[in-house]
Amino acid sequence: MGYKHREVDSATVLASLAAPNFLLKIIPHVDATPRICELVRYHTTQVKLHGAWTGPCSLELHPHALPPVSELPVLKIVSSLHFVADLTLGLGEVVHDYMEG
Repeated sequence: MGYKHREVDSATVLASLAAPNFLLKIIPHVDATPRICELVRYHTTQVKLHGAWTGPCSLELHPHALPPVSELPVLKIVSSLHFVADLTLGLGEVVHDYMEG
């Protein structure tokens, strides 16, 4: 991405950081069977935004040992954003436990 190409409105970035984030938490058992498989929601807290920028960018996917993401074609880049912030990842909340069915 172009370095500090165009500054972005701080309120827009702070609003997006206030929205909930999700992650898939997968922890295998010692015999490699699934032990924990959960969808977890968390929020960022104590956000201090130092700056945010947008601009032209490119995307390159590299080979990975597990998912073959580098085989996916990059069809279109919708937008790019770079920000610098101090923040805390809040405690998570289990939205769905896949092991319970």
